[in-house]
Amino acid sequence: METISQERRNLGRALCIITGASKGYGRTLALQLSCLLKSRSVLILVARTADQLNKVKEDIMALNKGHKKLFVRCVQADLEKTDGVQKTIQAAKETSSSEMDHVLLINNAASLGDVSRLASSFTDPAEVNRYLSLNVSCVLSLTAGVLQAFPHRVGLQRTVVNISSLCALKALPSWVLYCTGKAARDMMFRVLAEEEPDVRVLSYAPGPLDTDMQLQARCFSGDLKIRLSFSSMFSEGQLLSCEESGDKLMKLLLNNEYPSGAHIDFYEL
Repeated sequence: METISQERRNLGRALCIITGASKGYGRTLALQLSCLLKSRSVLILVARTADQLNKVKEDIMALNKGHKKLFVRCVQADLEKTDGVQKTIQAAKETSSSEMDHVLLINNAASLGDVSRLASSFTDPAEVNRYLSLNVSCVLSLTAGVLQAFPHRVGLQRTVVNISSLCALKALPSWVLYCTGKAARDMMFRVLAEEEPDVRVLSYAPGPLDTDMQLQARCFSGDLKIRLSFSSMFSEGQLLSCEESGDKLMKLLLNNEYPSGAHIDFYEL
């Protein structure tokens, strides 16, 4: 993992909540964030798979051993369901806000959806709603719940990050679910930034990452040009590592100079 320069600022004594933290980009962000927190900070890692979450916790503790005391809590939760969202909010509430100077929520959990079909094939509202439940509805409900649990007070910075995509801005054939979900999330957080000027809001598009989702994209995309494009990026070594992309997000959070509500792409930095 790329090491963050020691001369940079830290993110304070923080409560950090990361969804989709068990693998891929979420795992990388959890490890990178752990290096930027003051002692006695709290990391809440959320995902469906307990075993993988516990392995991430072990890796975080090993990475920071002897440097500082961190509290890492694993929350096994299905964020597609209401009880998964409530379970995550409850875990956050168990941290005393008076002991923290920063609350940071990273909405990373997402799914690609069925990219093998065109928009005209999605005639079942229940199928579409299942996708939107995880990728849009739960994100709004979780963000609202965390902000309510940690209301504005002097000395507390509140930051909400939406892991976005170029697909929030650009339509890709056969990617109707993913593009719709990402576009909705971006607008959701733009509205939040307008409504809550004291909350720092960022939509960060991490670029084309070398993850399982990318493998799905190049194997199953229904549009041939899209499939060939992703396959070419993979074969030519143009995919980004999670560490490379995550490091730019860490710099954004540390510098804290982005316009609240902005959509910022990896390639703009």
